[in-house]
Amino acid sequence: MASIFSMIIAGDIPSYKVAEDENYYAFLDINPLAKGHTLVVPKREEDYIFDLSDEELSGMVKFAKRVAEKQKSVFGCKKVAMVVLGLEVPHAHIHLIPMNSEADVDFRKAKLQLTKEEFIEIAESIKVE
Repeated sequence: MASIFSMIIAGDIPSYKVAEDENYYAFLDINPLAKGHTLVVPKREEDYIFDLSDEELSGMVKFAKRVAEKQKSVFGCKKVAMVVLGLEVPHAHIHLIPMNSEADVDFRKAKLQLTKEEFIEIAESIKVE
């Protein structure tokens, strides 16, 4: 069965797309820690990020870097955190989280509650062509 991320990539489940190329897809996390919290995934479904080939992994990080650069310029944050974790979705993914302190990347804290309009506005503001 396809992962929820594969269904998002296929367009079967809507998402707030930030960037896409032939191998990778980036979209806003719907339970964000910060405005602009984005997930970057390979289009090829692979559960564990370190099971990706060296080429896929380096390509994914380069793709994520383009998104992070846009996040940093739009949100004026000190850095963009790159976090790899999660067992709930069997599809490799990177979290990109605009941050000004390490506390901004605490996954135990309450998630932001954003409206559909806010998600659309954020996705448009950090869209990478």
